[in-house]
Amino acid sequence: MSLSNLDTIHMQVMWNRLISVVEEQAMALIRTAFSTSVREAGDLSAGIFDKRGRMLAQAVTGTPGHVNTMAEAVEHFMTDIGVERMYEGDVYLTNDPWKGTGHLHDFTVVSPSFHNGELIGYFASTAHVVDIGGRGFGPDSREVYEEGLFVPIMKFIERGEVNRDLVNILRHNVREADKVVGDLYALASCNETGHKRLIEMLKEFELKDVEGIGEFILARSREATLERIAALPKETQTNEMTLDGYDTPVKLNVTLTVADDHLLADFAGSSPASPFGINVPLLYAKAYACYGLKCIIAPEVPNNAASLEPFKVQAPEGCILNAQHPSPVAVRHVLGHFVPDLVLGALHKVVPNRAPAEGSGALWNLHVSARPVQEGSGLKGSEILMFNSGGTGARPELDGLSATAFPSGVHAMSVEATEQVGPIVVWRKEMRSGSGGAGEHRGGLGQIVEIGPRSGYHFRFNAMFDRIDHPARGQSGGKSGEAGAVTLSDGTKMRGKGTPAVGEHQRVTLSLPGGGGVGAPEQRSKEALLRDVRNEYISEAQLRADYGVTLDALTASTKQ
Repeated sequence: MSLSNLDTIHMQVMWNRLISVVEEQAMALIRTAFSTSVREAGDLSAGIFDKRGRMLAQAVTGTPGHVNTMAEAVEHFMTDIGVERMYEGDVYLTNDPWKGTGHLHDFTVVSPSFHNGELIGYFASTAHVVDIGGRGFGPDSREVYEEGLFVPIMKFIERGEVNRDLVNILRHNVREADKVVGDLYALASCNETGHKRLIEMLKEFELKDVEGIGEFILARSREATLERIAALPKETQTNEMTLDGYDTPVKLNVTLTVADDHLLADFAGSSPASPFGINVPLLYAKAYACYGLKCIIAPEVPNNAASLEPFKVQAPEGCILNAQHPSPVAVRHVLGHFVPDLVLGALHKVVPNRAPAEGSGALWNLHVSARPVQEGSGLKGSEILMFNSGGTGARPELDGLSATAFPSGVHAMSVEATEQVGPIVVWRKEMRSGSGGAGEHRGGLGQIVEIGPRSGYHFRFNAMFDRIDHPARGQSGGKSGEAGAVTLSDGTKMRGKGTPAVGEHQRVTLSLPGGGGVGAPEQRSKEALLRDVRNEYISEAQLRADYGVTLDALTASTKQ
């Protein structure tokens, strides 16, 4: 596509406008969603696609796991529904783990966009629903059938008429019916918001469709991404990582090959699929592998079908990163969130001093099922979902980020919002001093979260935690971050996976892991160490043990 400077500027203006369209789409979902995971944490995605099903733009708001799986999902909708059976006023949905986002708790909703009677593209959005029936959001199932209601790709709304039978089935298979059904309507309405804003844009710029701007977006994005890949050394490197797993450790392995026009991440050598729900469908592993590599190689290139295309991913069928139906996959995020650190560890060997050290990786999600101690008391049960984040790995020139969700990017959920939706009390939520790995650049800190039931209640929670036995490793001489821990108020140590109980007068404390450090600890600046001690990021004992200096000597040296 040959364009004059003026035409290029005009196209760029429309590109920016398209991004604002999908941002408003995402904001509409946040404003109307029922689940706190969407309203408070931003666990969602939103995007626009051309009529061939290629993602043109995504909202900045959202998670890579949702966005990059959604980028492939629209083509499945086109195949399964059939373009010839798509009409104005239609809305389609699914929570198929192998055609959506990797587990049943996410619904992907797709709406065809028509202009002047012609199909011009699609809007798609994804959100995590608080409950989908079955065992709930946890790792204990042995098959996907136990994990909840499986909704294949189908019509939620046809020509403006809601599928009442589908809604009725959903209502009778989930614990939080109003929230789940409400979120589906929110997803449909956010797509409609995007469609309306797109039509306004097309009329303003006197366009009949998005084909011209779409080709401009994809061509420029592909060209920019390939340019970054071409500049890399042509090498093949490997990396492996051992994680807690469910009851036995899990090995993740990657072989990263840099070619002239693509990167290939091959997960051969990873552990076989688990009998428990920690397995990862390949599309989710691919979503996070592409994200991790793109963060380092082409972070400034917008995320769309063309910029994702050069990042290739493969894995043997039946390995834990390419689990096949009907493997249980409910907490696929636990291992899936470690994939960026896995591939970046290999990339670090190709281009040193660009990738961060390993971090805490997976969110420490807490799905609580609170119930009255006494039946017939008049008290109601509730399902509560809370997101918590550990520390990220240190970067080659900066410390890691504390209590920050990488790679998922979801926001912290406020204590007030969490306590409002169910009968629990968050007694403590604070930085975990000393949890960041020592180094010239320190790993990010984890946090400590202490919760318990309100009077008259007890609860069970689905534990889906990792890095209790295998902490985040440092890089280039940096030390490992602190491992995580889960304890009851009586001192009982709990496992990282399972469904433990917390009594009416008990509390559970989550000690989230920290990120690994980068560079030799003795190279850390005295000013940074003094600041760490004053802010209680590290203790005086850790200062002596990890950095080989006393506080008195450090204070004296900084005064000179």
